[in-house]
Amino acid sequence: MKTYSVFDKEFKEYGEVVNNIDFKELLKVLSTKPSPSDGTIYVPSDEDLERCPEKDDIEVNIFGGLPIQIGYCNGTNVMLNCLEYHKNSEVNIMESDTVLLLGRLQDVENGKYDTSLVKAFIVPKGVGVELYSTSLHFAPCKADGNFRVIVVLPKGTNLEKPENAKDPLFFAKNKWLLAHKDSNQAKNGAHIGLIGENLKVE
Repeated sequence: MKTYSVFDKEFKEYGEVVNNIDFKELLKVLSTKPSPSDGTIYVPSDEDLERCPEKDDIEVNIFGGLPIQIGYCNGTNVMLNCLEYHKNSEVNIMESDTVLLLGRLQDVENGKYDTSLVKAFIVPKGVGVELYSTSLHFAPCKADGNFRVIVVLPKGTNLEKPENAKDPLFFAKNKWLLAHKDSNQAKNGAHIGLIGENLKVE
């Protein structure tokens, strides 16, 4: 699988690099958070990160003033496993070189998505990207050792889904999920919507 840079033109339909915010304090705090060597940990909202001065800048200039949560996804991962999307953008900020596996919501048909359409993008250390609401994504993949990635979303995202949810892809609050049949998420009842190979980043 070819790996592109987020600075390549191919990234433009998935998101954009955030150039007008300095993430120095956020990354300093992120470096203190655990990063397991045998899997990933995801924390939707972290009080230490949300006290950083960048929060207001991100909230206003990327999310239009909507309340946000700042959390992290840390650890090790090389598999696609799932793809998810939200009804809004997501911001990821990388402590080290990290690979994102991305797809397009427009290519989902009848709750199914062909994994051969996935593209891999490397995000360099210290860079933040905004992923559009139409970008399918999931856990980052390591480019070199463990990763630490800040995840910014509207407040409440990824928490328990409402009881009256009807869409089989609706997995958690503001989270729609397509799982590969070989993933742990599928074994735990997530909608099997990824068709083809469960891609691996070598």
